[in-house]
Amino acid sequence: MESSASSASRTRREATRQKLYEAAVTLIAEQGFSATTVDEIAERAGVAKGTVYYNFASKSVLFEELLRHGVGLLTASLKTAADEATRDGGRHVDALDAMIRAGLVFIDRYPAFTQLYVAELWRTNRAWQSTLMVVRQQAVAVVEDVLRGGVASGELSEEIDIPLTAAALVGMVLVAALDWQAFQPERSLDDVHAALSRLLQGRVSGGNA
Repeated sequence: MESSASSASRTRREATRQKLYEAAVTLIAEQGFSATTVDEIAERAGVAKGTVYYNFASKSVLFEELLRHGVGLLTASLKTAADEATRDGGRHVDALDAMIRAGLVFIDRYPAFTQLYVAELWRTNRAWQSTLMVVRQQAVAVVEDVLRGGVASGELSEEIDIPLTAAALVGMVLVAALDWQAFQPERSLDDVHAALSRLLQGRVSGGNA
């Protein structure tokens, strides 16, 4: 059984790491990875430079763990939304719609992280590229699971390409949310969610089918 002292120490360390994540993501979003120094991260987080190296071996390791942490939070929020939507026998489309909203809520809360994540997806020369692909797949896999469930139940067509459809849904939310924040900030989260929900449910053609 964990002692109260070790539990308190772990809590403090988690709080410190969270401060470092927040400082790093803000600075890197403002000025880029290469231009951001460990000294600046420490200063922004309000800790000593040595504290950064105590928690992370290098700036690259810090950023890699930041990606794991951020995408882990997104994945957990997507899974929770899907589970809650289907817990009482809801449709799989309802679960997908709930995940769209959960994704928008996450992006609205962590816009700087989302900008970094999307930018890093298109880079191929980073030390953390393999880690990024792993955590990306974890998020997409949550959507894939719901799609498979919908196909198995007969709610969704067997002809859909599950991996590509899941990636498209995640990409739709990421890009639409960033566009919303950058170019249409006057729109509410509910408004953006409603527009994406109509796309999901095929209600944009004007037909009655």
